[in-house]
Amino acid sequence: MIPQSLTNRPRLQATTPPDDDVFRIGSGAGFAGDRHDGAEVLARFGDLDALAFECLAERTIGIAQHRRSVGSEPGWDTRILRRLSGTLPHLLSPQGRSDARPSPVVTTNAGAADPAGAARAIVDLLAREDLPAVPVAAVTGDDVLDALDLRESRILGSDDTLWDIRERIVSANAYLGAGPLVDGLSQGARIIVTGRSSDAALFLAPLAHHHGWDLHPASVGEARLDIVAEGTLVGHLLECAGQLTGGYFADGVRKRVDGLARLGFPFADVRADGSATYGKVPGTGGVLDRRTVLEQLLYEIDDPFRYPTPDVTLDLSAVEISELADDRVLVRGGRANGVPEQLKVSVGVRDGLVATAEIGYAGFGSGIRGELAADIIRERWAEVRGRTSEELSIAVIGVNSSRPWFAPDLSEPPEVRVRFSVRTWERPVAEALCEEVEALYTNGPYGGGGVTTQIRETIGIVSTLIPRDLASPSVEVLS
Repeated sequence: MIPQSLTNRPRLQATTPPDDDVFRIGSGAGFAGDRHDGAEVLARFGDLDALAFECLAERTIGIAQHRRSVGSEPGWDTRILRRLSGTLPHLLSPQGRSDARPSPVVTTNAGAADPAGAARAIVDLLAREDLPAVPVAAVTGDDVLDALDLRESRILGSDDTLWDIRERIVSANAYLGAGPLVDGLSQGARIIVTGRSSDAALFLAPLAHHHGWDLHPASVGEARLDIVAEGTLVGHLLECAGQLTGGYFADGVRKRVDGLARLGFPFADVRADGSATYGKVPGTGGVLDRRTVLEQLLYEIDDPFRYPTPDVTLDLSAVEISELADDRVLVRGGRANGVPEQLKVSVGVRDGLVATAEIGYAGFGSGIRGELAADIIRERWAEVRGRTSEELSIAVIGVNSSRPWFAPDLSEPPEVRVRFSVRTWERPVAEALCEEVEALYTNGPYGGGGVTTQIRETIGIVSTLIPRDLASPSVEVLS
């Protein structure tokens, strides 16, 4: 539900409806743990044609595949049900439209390792909450583990192949493009659930379906491919939600942004030529201007001339950013630099256990006691546990936990919290670290408190490439 503090604000108001020749698409989530109210405000006040929820990081799908394989939890992100429960009543209500346009389309990659399971749960949600029974589609086929030649699949950034780590592999999912989502929309689906697709595809698909853009590489000429590049640019700018409207932009010093506690999520009014005007709901917090757009434009970009996606290699070198009014920015100029012959594959691998333990010290001499605690653990790790202290990671939170090379002059800090961690394949080793830190209560410096310990299994990610014809996406539409 939208917090009362947002809905009661007198400045919060409906957006101006989009022009007849544009398609308005909003960003409902920038990652799996994103806020819910940003999407709900968009759904209620944004007058949208589509809403996309980007919920799937690279490592997330490996974790989801592992959960599904051991049967501990569903292989899809169950939080999508809460997101849809808060937005669909507005999106699917005729009262939420300013005209007779069709009900908005919803896309999401929250299907993770089980898009079909997520789609079935969404169908149940529609019935349970007495919402219109719109068709829901599941896009599958990104799981390419059986299609990989492990001996020939080189790990990107390495001379090793997947064969070298074959016993640790949990999953392999190729980044699919927008084509299968467009197929689902063409079959009448109003909600599309995918697994591993490119983030931009969640936005490109509704745009391509509405404007009639051809996404098939074999049939798209150079000029038409530039349209695909423009649509991909829209997805790239919207995919992180609040990053575009000042969330990740703000630093509280040089780049001050008002209203971050009620940050508005962005939308784009996209024309048939791919140019787009970006905005947010009036009265929401944050800022949308040339600076925030430029930062998001360069987000995750290694080579601005060649940013590969499944649908197009995007050239950002000619992009133009023009401020039209407060929180209204026109962006155009995305260009195509061909289409990749291969698809990127995220490969989930078992990465052992990580044990983490913390203890805090406060008051006079807390810094010295924190150092003494670290010395005690190092010595016992080597002399009592018979291991090497170099395998331990020890940091003082607030001093050098993010920058271990940094040594500030804090001769008398008011308090410190010391964090110890070790990565291992052996559970007894992980348990040993937790035991040692907890024992500092009475066997180390005085005044230690607030001990926390955690042992967790970790899933890592490596990447490889696969010929695109080895991925076989399919679409199942549920009614």
